[in-house]
Amino acid sequence: MTSEKANTGGDNVIQPMTSAQAVANEDGIDKAKADASATNDPAAHFLATVGPFPPMTPEQEKQLVRKIDRWMIPLLLFMGLFAAVDKVQLATGELYGFSKDTGLVGQQYSWLGSILSLGMLVGIWPSTYLIHRLPAGKYLSGCSMCWSIMTLCIAACHNWAGLMVLRFLMGFFEAIINPGAILLISVFWKKSEQPIRNGIIMTVFSSVVNGFLSWLVGLIPEDAPLARWQYLYLLTGSMNVLYSIFMFIFLPDSPMNARFLTVEERWHAVQRLAENRTGISGNKWKWDQAIEAVMDVKIWIMFLFNISVNIPNGGLITFGAIIIKNLGFDPQKSALLSMPNGVISSISGFIASYCAAKWVGRRTFAVMIAICFPLLGTALVYGLPRSNIGGQLFGLYMMYCYWAPYVTAISLPQANTAGSTKKVVSYGILLLGYGTGNLIGPQTFRANQAPAYTGGTIAMLVCYCTAMFLMLVYFLVASWENRNKDRTYGSALAVDKDNLDALFNVYQDLTDKKQEDFRYVH
Repeated sequence: MTSEKANTGGDNVIQPMTSAQAVANEDGIDKAKADASATNDPAAHFLATVGPFPPMTPEQEKQLVRKIDRWMIPLLLFMGLFAAVDKVQLATGELYGFSKDTGLVGQQYSWLGSILSLGMLVGIWPSTYLIHRLPAGKYLSGCSMCWSIMTLCIAACHNWAGLMVLRFLMGFFEAIINPGAILLISVFWKKSEQPIRNGIIMTVFSSVVNGFLSWLVGLIPEDAPLARWQYLYLLTGSMNVLYSIFMFIFLPDSPMNARFLTVEERWHAVQRLAENRTGISGNKWKWDQAIEAVMDVKIWIMFLFNISVNIPNGGLITFGAIIIKNLGFDPQKSALLSMPNGVISSISGFIASYCAAKWVGRRTFAVMIAICFPLLGTALVYGLPRSNIGGQLFGLYMMYCYWAPYVTAISLPQANTAGSTKKVVSYGILLLGYGTGNLIGPQTFRANQAPAYTGGTIAMLVCYCTAMFLMLVYFLVASWENRNKDRTYGSALAVDKDNLDALFNVYQDLTDKKQEDFRYVH
């Protein structure tokens, strides 16, 4: 039995199913059910061959979104969490004699912080291509397994050269995690739903987890066979290996193969995202889309923005725990005092993302307001005397609000970039900015400026002011492009999601610039 489509005046309007869906394989999908015209985005073929199904009621759509939330948010959240925990082990390991045991001198410790970002800058290019050509979920889990192994190997390494190689490889394999998460968020949720999911999924509770693990290994006796920092790396690496296996089994590539959804739910999950106009997937590399991404001025504004907000990030990741220790606390207390950092970053990121989702047409202003908080915290750390420990700690904790503008700004290119190749190239360029900022950040903290690290603090102040200016420029550019499209094509038309022809037109893997009805979020 197959579904029926009623032709009314030549329009392919979806009618309720009058019979059970045909079952031709274990997934319940009859892939030969209809001979859909060849399209660039598999979503169009999926809609034609699997459906149509009865339209969802608003309540059914809410239930579907909640089901997607229950599965995808934890899967992506823990993927990023374990990556971040591994990344910040360098700072917490330092509390337990990492530099002394490995013989680090001068700027060698700073370079271990920077080399991870250099690995990301190199690794993003092959990963950008491969995640486009391979199943996204499987590729992400494979990269997760690789950097987990590098984390385990660090526990056995005792010289600077070996540590540099391992930290570089960690960055190389970790490079695709943020772009991969952004990509999957864009194909599971609507534009209006994405900022809040970004805020939840990209939380930085890693400092909480890391602080707890650091405190835990601090309980290990000093006469144990291994140094405490070695146990730290072995523990986190082992946890990530297990989670990588879990990801390989359960993390889907798109709604079309999400195992936790029924066939009908998969179809509706694809259908409801038509209004995004950003597509679902496509494994054909298109050079015209790659060139368009490189020529898109909005992408380069975001590239510079990512550098600006991540120079402070790179510095705080590498030196945050050391700064606290330099205020006069012992290693265990320093580890515990570092735990609120992630809570503050995560809460500020969620609040800013929530505001961005609710302030329609004002996401850039939400980002600019979010920048004010770490800017104020940096000013306090710079201006207050070091003897004012309470004020210094308060300023330092405010500095960790840096995550709010970054995670909120992610929703801009996420919502404003269409075309499968253009998306992955754009996300790669943005990761290049992220990695560059994290590469530069540790170098602004000079060993000869300890314990105040005045150079790093001044660099943060300059970067936040620059980021705020860049966000204003993004708003002006996106507004101008929207007005230009209105003058050329007239007002944008909404997608009729109950019309198959309209859905096919949307899922043609066209870029945002080539879609007449695409308008930019700002």
